[in-house]
Amino acid sequence: MNEKILLTGNEAIARGVWEAGGHLVVAYPGTPSTEITENAAKYLELSAQWAPNEKVALETGIGCSIAGKRVLVAMKHVGLNVAADPLFTAAYTGVNGGLVIVSADDPGIHSSQNEQDNRHYGRAAKVPVLEPSDSKEAKNFTKLAFVLSEQFDVPVILRLTTRVAHSQSLVELSPREELPLKDYVKDAGKYVMVPAHAKKRHVILENKLLELAKFSDQNKELNHILWQNRKMGIVASGAVYQYVREALPDVSVLKIGMSFPLPEKLIKEFAAGVEKLFVVEELEPFMENAIKAMGIEVVGSEMFPRVGEIFTEDIRAKLGDAAARPILPTMGIPVRPPVLCPGCPHRAVFYVLHKLKLNVSGDIGCYTLGFMPPLSAIDTTICMGASISVAHGMEVAQGREMAAKTVAVIGDSTFIHSGITSLINTVYNGGSSTILILDNSITAMTGHQHNPATGFDAKGNPAPKLSLAALVRACGVNRVQIVDAFDLKKLQAALKEELAVCEPSVIIVERACALIDKSSRQPVLVANQEKCNGCGLCLALGCPCLIKRSDGKVEVDAAQCVGCGLCAALCQRGALEKTGDE
Repeated sequence: MNEKILLTGNEAIARGVWEAGGHLVVAYPGTPSTEITENAAKYLELSAQWAPNEKVALETGIGCSIAGKRVLVAMKHVGLNVAADPLFTAAYTGVNGGLVIVSADDPGIHSSQNEQDNRHYGRAAKVPVLEPSDSKEAKNFTKLAFVLSEQFDVPVILRLTTRVAHSQSLVELSPREELPLKDYVKDAGKYVMVPAHAKKRHVILENKLLELAKFSDQNKELNHILWQNRKMGIVASGAVYQYVREALPDVSVLKIGMSFPLPEKLIKEFAAGVEKLFVVEELEPFMENAIKAMGIEVVGSEMFPRVGEIFTEDIRAKLGDAAARPILPTMGIPVRPPVLCPGCPHRAVFYVLHKLKLNVSGDIGCYTLGFMPPLSAIDTTICMGASISVAHGMEVAQGREMAAKTVAVIGDSTFIHSGITSLINTVYNGGSSTILILDNSITAMTGHQHNPATGFDAKGNPAPKLSLAALVRACGVNRVQIVDAFDLKKLQAALKEELAVCEPSVIIVERACALIDKSSRQPVLVANQEKCNGCGLCLALGCPCLIKRSDGKVEVDAAQCVGCGLCAALCQRGALEKTGDE
């Protein structure tokens, strides 16, 4: 018997790629998908790569597939927006080696800027969508997805949600399947999507969908009925299936593992066998609308909202006997707002921006927390790379007067992801924006992954290091300054200087993330109560190490302090002193 171990859904997918004889896992980090690539990097037989963005990742995956190897491309739900262009065309071209695309959706918006249901991408792009409900299925469905991809000559979307990606369950391990390299065959009619070829490939794709629909009806690993009490029948998929089974263990359930195309015959059989049919699904009424289109009466979205997650107690309260199955009382959890880490170099930047009363166009990263009080220094955040474009648009709307008091703030990894083209756009269209690239030497928000500017690859091996300054100059920016984040005077002077000029400028604010740069740690600070007069100037930093006492004076939490000295630099009375302890 094979060994069984506890794995998260993300770990199980990485294992599934390895067992399936996969060759490459490529991604841009994005919670809740990040750990797939991190775990894939641990397998010697797998090539694991961080790409500059999701579009590049998928295009790389398509190339690997055409050349004959199995490849998995991982991203969070909004990443598929970035990769949609190659996705839709790859559905037409088809594959050679199996191509699996992970979309890790985020119901409840735990770590995202929106809440979207990417099952719609499967239907729109006309590619199959598989939905595992636990780690065991995450591994098994990954392996099956490669088989389906090659069998039907089509990319396959593996749709996760945060709960499946990060929850653990038992997974049975199997050996790796060693596969020969498939021959690369030149075939312009299949892979060159000019209109004449695309018209023919579209017809082929539609026929594939018909065959996939038959497969969906026949495959019991993906879709199957659990017959029990037939007064009620529930259709469910993914993590919600587990919640349905927990909340209503005696009810008949149709478990859907392939949410596109749906198993129409199986659904009709199930509907005919129960007195009343329900669909329980998070976010959009994707399966509900499809079932109604089959002419079947079903109840769903009128009982459950289109926002947030659905939990066991929600299902029990709506569809079960809540009185017979009381929900256990839970202890209230204190609210803990997100905060920049102690010693975070971004805190210094946002302190200065707030002090100068500037308009700040923000971006996606841990530095987005600069909008929180007391820093309150970010006014807009739209999507990856948008900060520079938004700042330019504001200048277009209100002219140079707006540009003279507006800055765009973007991280190093985000700039590489999609800020470069925004900067080129600003330069090309005669903008005069001031852009701050916050270079903390890592992709921090998703858990410290490397990127082209760190000098290391996904496996931690040395790699060519991108020069942000040289890249910015190559984009046509003549004014480039490099400033230490903790040099407040120089940072403030640089901002005033660049905002005053009528041409685009970039300030690269350098200081490594405090969580990775242990060498920069200094002796912790202590507040001298005789010198402290409770003015509160240091509290404007929003540092979690600084505690306001009942008498208005400040104390330092030595357990958190990393000795960055930013608060001491602000204190005009010298009340914050180094202790000598690190």
